[in-house]
Amino acid sequence: MRSNRASVRAGVSMAATLPMLAGALALGIPAAHAADHPLRDLLSGTRPAWATARADKGATSDGAQVSARVYLAGKDAAGLAAYAKAVSDPGSSSYGKYLTAKQAQSRFGATKAQVAAVKSWLTASGLKVTGVTRHYVSVSGDVAAAEKAFGTQLHNFAKGSKTYRAPASTASVPQSLADAVLTVTGLDNAPHMATHDDQLPPPDTVFRNAGPFSSYYGSNTASTLPDAYGKKIPYTVKGYTGKQLRAAYGAGTRTGKGVRVAITDAYASPTIAYDAGTYAKRNGDAAWKTGQLHQVLPKKYTNTKDCSASGWYGEETLDVEAVHAVAPAADVTYVGAASCMDGDLLDALGKVVDSHLADIVSNSWGEVEAAQTPDLAAAYDQVFQLGAVEGIGFYFSSGDNGDEVAGSGTKQVDSPANSAWVTAVGGTSLAVGKDNTYLWETGWGTEKATLSADGKSWTGFPGAFTSGAGGGTSKTVAEPSYQRGVVPDALAKANSADGNRVVPDIAAIADPNTGFLVGQTQSSPDGKSQAYSEYRIGGTSLAAPTIAAIQALAQEARGGKAIGFANPAIYAKAGSKVYHDVTDNPTGSGLAVARVDFVNGYDATGGLTTSVRSLGKDSSLSAVKGYDDVTGVGSPAKGYVESYRRG
Repeated sequence: MRSNRASVRAGVSMAATLPMLAGALALGIPAAHAADHPLRDLLSGTRPAWATARADKGATSDGAQVSARVYLAGKDAAGLAAYAKAVSDPGSSSYGKYLTAKQAQSRFGATKAQVAAVKSWLTASGLKVTGVTRHYVSVSGDVAAAEKAFGTQLHNFAKGSKTYRAPASTASVPQSLADAVLTVTGLDNAPHMATHDDQLPPPDTVFRNAGPFSSYYGSNTASTLPDAYGKKIPYTVKGYTGKQLRAAYGAGTRTGKGVRVAITDAYASPTIAYDAGTYAKRNGDAAWKTGQLHQVLPKKYTNTKDCSASGWYGEETLDVEAVHAVAPAADVTYVGAASCMDGDLLDALGKVVDSHLADIVSNSWGEVEAAQTPDLAAAYDQVFQLGAVEGIGFYFSSGDNGDEVAGSGTKQVDSPANSAWVTAVGGTSLAVGKDNTYLWETGWGTEKATLSADGKSWTGFPGAFTSGAGGGTSKTVAEPSYQRGVVPDALAKANSADGNRVVPDIAAIADPNTGFLVGQTQSSPDGKSQAYSEYRIGGTSLAAPTIAAIQALAQEARGGKAIGFANPAIYAKAGSKVYHDVTDNPTGSGLAVARVDFVNGYDATGGLTTSVRSLGKDSSLSAVKGYDDVTGVGSPAKGYVESYRRG
């Protein structure tokens, strides 16, 4: 169930996708000097790709209002990127020599003089400063003032069926401020997904799974249903629990004791404490201790309708319950964004870094790379780099739509999972057998066919692609050093001879057909009441908190010392026995499960539908031996957690 900055549920499959943000790689380096603007420096990436001459509908009215953020480069943007790399590299003499949040701000943050100069420039242009944080100066004003400040004209451009404002040329800043300004966002007003009412909307209408189920993989064979791949197939599991996931991924006796995990999403479930406590009690997880679950929330919420606010409740619930199920002693802090818009999600991430709320951050939201703009990418990467120098690692779900062709028409990866400064988490279908035995995993990718009217065959078997782990090669982010020598050139150089970032880095359970049992308070179909219920769920929104929890176990094994940005360490172990090398055909024959669903999503009054779900069919992506663009280096195996004792 992955938040996708726009909508929440992908039908009854519950491979959740909510609203989000974007994140291409810009290593936090200030704008390049503009040779044709001798007194100004260009802010690269501030004119979006869709603002073309063909789409230009003319100048925006001078009196139209603009709200923007001027992100601060800090006193040493290049030094920040360099130190973030060194402190995260096991081969560096600076490895693990993290800074406190205060030290990071002092060494790399914007100075008072820089902030004052930026404010003076903006106000002199006629803009009003509406806020100042460690990361940006926010302003508002009319178009005429914005054009004066940023040295560009704002025009209206057609984008799809709608019209939005954007710079007609790349924005710029006075040359004297080139070292102080990282970028500006908000000059274009297209939605970048992601007043406080008295309360947020109630939970979504109840969702339930119909039976029959397997209690573990293969425990209940669908003997009366047609064969698939030449054999009888099992019913889907009811939903794995923490005990099964801990066994599958080699948790051993580790619990995450002494480790802090943060979770960022939008909004906040009003019943999270009750739901998490009830779920743990009913499913054999350790009870939550007083003060173990915290929430850091904004003063008000916005865009609740556009962002489908109540849909995010299930995302938070999944993330919190999954982390606790796998790392039951870890301290969990939920940081809710005011909306699913990029600026608000950036604020949530900034809170984690500015106050060092945790060492490990799980993020189950994203958007296609094409929807990201370089200005926002730069702002995200700066936060990720600041996190790295403090010993904070960010884990992002890779997406739930495979290569994205079915949804967007273009083969692409998701962001900010594409950032070179985060750990992108891909997805698998997981088979856990009797006595919690790990059987196999395959790359998550589902094809669906329904039962024929006479019940004797599967119509159009194996059927159409429905969902799968996101992955592939970025078009905008350069190949990071830690991927060289591990990621095959065929992937790394798919879009450029120089090489690009490939997603994901690591993987865990994601397939909703072999998914996780979650408990949540939901609304009745008539909206008149609410009650706690449990259902099976999946998506890389499950994979991300699962990996975050496993990293908490690994940090405990390390004596509590922060792992920080983990990718260099993850790739250093590539090809070793600490990973399950996940492939699409782990058993040598086709894999499928039978599934029965309520047509209306919650009870049998609307009838039942029966289908077969083929596993390991992820659009054009393939899970193969070694690194692949579905599961990265693989999933954690027995020995992975303890391998961090040596690092």
